[in-house]
Amino acid sequence: MFKKDSIAPGAKTKVKSSVQRGIRAKVAEQYPLLEPYLDQIIPKKEQLDLLKLPDRVSLYALGHDPLFYQHMDDPLIPHLTLVHKYPQCFKRMRIDRGAIRFVLSGASLMAPGLTSAGGRLPGCGDPLYDAHGELNAGDVVVVDAEGKEHACLVGQLKVGSQEIKDKKKGVALDAGHYLGDGLWRMRLE
Repeated sequence: MFKKDSIAPGAKTKVKSSVQRGIRAKVAEQYPLLEPYLDQIIPKKEQLDLLKLPDRVSLYALGHDPLFYQHMDDPLIPHLTLVHKYPQCFKRMRIDRGAIRFVLSGASLMAPGLTSAGGRLPGCGDPLYDAHGELNAGDVVVVDAEGKEHACLVGQLKVGSQEIKDKKKGVALDAGHYLGDGLWRMRLE
């Protein structure tokens, strides 16, 4: 979705306070672990900005900080900078070392990168990945990389974690926001 080196943001508009309250409520519903931090992420007295991006993507930002993006009526997906600030608040999985270069070049996340020895899915015995239980198709997940400190990808799952474990092949996550993509490099100044 954001494979281009740079994305030129379109019109920047202020979000109405009623819409901003709706976004806060939607974030609290989708990401319940973020609720204690909502006043820091989207302060009630601050004004959110809406930027229109190519391919019908909306980006919500606070000043120069991107927060969430949304493709049409899909769920709100956190920007990686937000994920790096609050890593404990999101559903997670981990890819092995071999899949890192493919993910960072914009390829779809494939099931073998998650089911191999270095990959982690819910039910693996690791409390970090088991905390949210099984993942379903359509869930927004953060993808960690084996041996790395920060998440490298965030996106919406195409298939559930149980199906990934059973089949061990195919696409697990199609289009997401990854380190170094156009959304990551975009400057909101």
